[in-house]
Amino acid sequence: MKTAGVVSAGITAAGVLSAIPTVHAAGSDVIKVGLVGCGGRGMGALFHRFEVADNVKVVALGDVDKKSAERGANTLSKSSDVKKEMVDLSPDRLFGGFDNYKRVTELADLVLIASPPGFHAVHYLHAVEQGKHVFIEKPFCVDAEGYRRCMKANKIAEEKGLTVCAGFQRRHENKYIEWINQIHAGAIGDVVSTRVYWNGAIAKDRGVWADNETEMQFQTHCWYVFNWLSGDHMVEQHCHNIDVGNWIHGKGDPQAHPVSCVGHGGRQVRKTPKMPFHISGHIFDHHYVEYRYADGSTLHSMSRQIPNCWNKVGEIVAGTKGRGEHPWLQPTGGTRWTYQGNNRNGFVQEHVNQAEAMRKGERRHDGWFAATSSMIAVMGTMATYSGQEITWDDAITKGRTLFPYDQELTFDTVPPVTIGSDRTYEHAVPIPGEYDPFDKT
Repeated sequence: MKTAGVVSAGITAAGVLSAIPTVHAAGSDVIKVGLVGCGGRGMGALFHRFEVADNVKVVALGDVDKKSAERGANTLSKSSDVKKEMVDLSPDRLFGGFDNYKRVTELADLVLIASPPGFHAVHYLHAVEQGKHVFIEKPFCVDAEGYRRCMKANKIAEEKGLTVCAGFQRRHENKYIEWINQIHAGAIGDVVSTRVYWNGAIAKDRGVWADNETEMQFQTHCWYVFNWLSGDHMVEQHCHNIDVGNWIHGKGDPQAHPVSCVGHGGRQVRKTPKMPFHISGHIFDHHYVEYRYADGSTLHSMSRQIPNCWNKVGEIVAGTKGRGEHPWLQPTGGTRWTYQGNNRNGFVQEHVNQAEAMRKGERRHDGWFAATSSMIAVMGTMATYSGQEITWDDAITKGRTLFPYDQELTFDTVPPVTIGSDRTYEHAVPIPGEYDPFDKT
């Protein structure tokens, strides 16, 4: 590959290597790909996988809504960027319903998982149990039970020698890899604190509740505003920056994590009657969390989705001998360092890295840091929802289970949160001081 040098750097920084069997069957170098979740991010991941320019073939598409899988197939058939030999789809390989992931996994060597985040732990665990390589969009989990299932899946993937690639694209970008390598090498001394931000506007409107839809159909369509499906926007979106902060504090340990956190948050504009219920749901529109590490350093996290406010997406670090803001570092009294090298699109590079590992019979295992960073974000929402101090040990062992993992879901299933008599979800909004992050009822 043209990007072989970049690939090697990415694997060293973000993955774990060991010898494994190559993915393809004897006599063939075709990687059969199946996609679970055919929305914008899922189809985007599939097109980014095509940019690797290797021998890959899409053999199955699945989505809770079969029409989404059909639209995906239609997009592939009409795209000038997709060669005919890259697609082998027929109507019987387009799957719908809540069990679509099982059908897709059965046909594929590599499963791309881009379903709503609440499903990720279920789909990931099933794929590795079936011996399949996986690419999983962030976040990996929305609650403690999802985290535990992801950690189980991580162990299975490691034992079977499977590649696991996560949609934390910053981990695959040289400008981030080299910036953090400089920090770990002591360019600004010992890290004292980091600040990470994702402040922006309200997420895109995903549609209204159609007259012929059940509530479960509506919620899986407008999944972003329900925490059992998205984890809240702090988990779904801000997990990127939290991951960067934890990468810095972790000093190379993919399972490093803070020991406790405190925070606050709430809803100012994401609520009825200011916004219709299909946009407001029952998640917060702002969070602030202070994470504390065992070495005394702190990670300060700010995420907000409110229009017409100060916006920022990025990471700032302070050390005993300097400071920095990606992609530069300023040692005290020294020469400013800024990354000057090449930087391929991380959304593509993550697939390049995984493809090379698969074809060389090497393992890339992003699952450890991805599950950990996702759970750190979940831990943060436990603090903002409750107003209480949350420890890591309590969070991962006693945290609420939001997703109905052991229930066989259909479109007639009653979702974990239902609309109130006032036709809003305000009754389900967590209230700090009253919300119990460990409630098992």
